[in-house]
Amino acid sequence: MQARSERTRRRLVHAGAEMFNRNGYANATLGQIAGAAGMTKGALYFHFASKDGLADAVQQQARAMLAGFVGELGRAGVPPVQALIDMTHWLARVLHEDPVIRASFRITNECTGRQPPVTDFHQEWISAVWQLLDQARTAGELRDHVCPEPAQTLVAAAVCGIEVLAGTGMPYTELRRRVGALWELLLSPLVPAGNEQRYRTHLPAAGEQPQAADAGPPPVGYPSEMPAEPAHGAATAPSRGAAGIRQARPRTGADILTPPQVAMDAGRRPSTIPLPAGRHGNLGATHDR
Repeated sequence: MQARSERTRRRLVHAGAEMFNRNGYANATLGQIAGAAGMTKGALYFHFASKDGLADAVQQQARAMLAGFVGELGRAGVPPVQALIDMTHWLARVLHEDPVIRASFRITNECTGRQPPVTDFHQEWISAVWQLLDQARTAGELRDHVCPEPAQTLVAAAVCGIEVLAGTGMPYTELRRRVGALWELLLSPLVPAGNEQRYRTHLPAAGEQPQAADAGPPPVGYPSEMPAEPAHGAATAPSRGAAGIRQARPRTGADILTPPQVAMDAGRRPSTIPLPAGRHGNLGATHDR
C-alpha cells in the first residue's frame, strides 16, 4: 500500500511539473494537474493540501536530482573542475528531458518573495557551483592568482545562462555543443597553463571514441564509451560493455546524465547564498481556480 501511495505521489509531482512548466505557477490549476496525472482532485488533495505544497514537492525533487548527480560524481572520484563541466552538461540534458528541472527554475522565477518562501533553485545551483570551485582550489586545480569571488561569479553566471538558452527552444545537440565551447573559453583563465587538455569539455558523439592529446594519458573524466543520444524524454541506461557488464572505470557526468531517483534527506541541505529579493517580481500566494 505504501509503495502504491508513493507511486501516486510521484505521478502527481511529475504532472505538477508539467503544468507549472507549461502554464506557469499562477495559471496552473489543481484540476489541470489532477487531470494530467489521470486522477481526481480528491486524490491529489490526499497527498498535497495546496498548490503551494505541490510546488514545494517539485522543488524538493529537483534538489534531490541535483544532489544525487553531484554526489555520484564525488563518489566516482571525478576531479572538481571536471565535475563542474559534467554538471553543466547534465543541466543542458535534463532541461530538455525532465519537466521537474524546468518547472523548478520557473517556480523560482515566478514566486520570488512568496511566504513561506519556496526553495530557490537558482541558489541550489549556485551553491553547488561554488562548492565545487572551493574544492577545485583546495585540490590545486585552479590558477594561484584566481580570486574566488570573480571566478564564482563567472561560472555561476555561465551555469544560469544555460537555463536561459534552453528556454529559447534551442535543440539539445546545439546546446550541448555550446556548453562545450563555453568551457573551452572558461578553462584558460581558471586552470594552470597547460592543464586545459586534462579536461573533457565536449561530450563525444554517439559511438565516438575520445582521443587523448599527444598520445599522453587519457584526459581526466573521459568515458570509454558514450551511449547513443536518446529521444526526447527517453531514459538513459548506464554505460555497459559488450557483455552487458557495467564497466569498471572512473565515471563522469557523461555516464549519469539521466538524474538518479534518490531520496533527499531534508535535514541536509547545501549551503545557500543570499540573493536579492524581487528579481522577478512577487506574485504572492495564488490559489487554485
